[in-house]
Amino acid sequence: MSAIYSRIIGTGSYLPAKVLTNADLAGSVDTSDEWIQQRTGIRERHIAADNEKSSDLALQASRRALEMAGINADQLGLIIVATTTPDMVFPSTACILQSKLGVKNMPAFDVQAVCSGFVYALNTADLYMKSGQYEYILVVGAEVYSRILDWSDRGTCVLFGDGAGAVVLKRSSTPGILASRLHADGSHADILSVPGQVCRGAVSGTPLLQMDGGAVFKFAVKVLEEVALETLEAAGLQKTDIDWLIPHQANIRIIQATAKKLGMTMERVVTTVDRHANTSAASVPLALDEAVRDGRIREGHKVMLEGVGGGFTWGAVLLQW
Repeated sequence: MSAIYSRIIGTGSYLPAKVLTNADLAGSVDTSDEWIQQRTGIRERHIAADNEKSSDLALQASRRALEMAGINADQLGLIIVATTTPDMVFPSTACILQSKLGVKNMPAFDVQAVCSGFVYALNTADLYMKSGQYEYILVVGAEVYSRILDWSDRGTCVLFGDGAGAVVLKRSSTPGILASRLHADGSHADILSVPGQVCRGAVSGTPLLQMDGGAVFKFAVKVLEEVALETLEAAGLQKTDIDWLIPHQANIRIIQATAKKLGMTMERVVTTVDRHANTSAASVPLALDEAVRDGRIREGHKVMLEGVGGGFTWGAVLLQW
């Protein structure tokens, strides 16, 4: 029996209509456009409408990915949604998305790995594909981080935005996903977290994001280099073989430091953080869709996707386009 591989045949993304600029934020919190841009590279971010949930953003991104793939939703064999901001405690956002797509019967579940969520979900989908069970799999990253931010905390509220990105994987006899590596270290849970929970009908603890920015920066730069090198080694390739790097879009300084460690110029790095801010599990597929649709990523290119997020979780997926 010939080997089974996963290839991405469709990408899609969606950003809410409302744009919140740095100048807008400066009107409500002690900050400035210059302060935010110098430290993060962010100029603006998109904010979901009050009636928009993660599944709504996921639906729009999924429809666009399915359209590019040239298939209907009822041809899917599996749906995986990576999100830190689900519509509700349960059922999963993936099940809600399945219903909104107008399909049923295929399995659907969420993956919770925070900003590494899409990389985790893509790796999971690849392993399912290699089992031979499915011909098409939908993988989505969708977030509404605006709901879990303390909008009076300038250290965190300026960093995040809302959005969704999606890809359709197809079973193939030629390699698409070349290698993947995932990691986690729960001993760092207190560095970046939303420690609240629902308890007896009320919120217990703090339901808003908390972060030690300096610690996150140091950890992220270290592990993003390490996991990229580990993934390249697994694929039998070198740093110079990477055509495009698409890292998690958290902070331009982290992205620049990671690129430098990998010996890459910023011309070969896809960045959307200036316009999207940090959209957690949605950031990598949002950036991937942009680079595919504007023609930067072309057939034969090798693309490294990377994520790092609360948990701590981190991982990378190397693609052959």
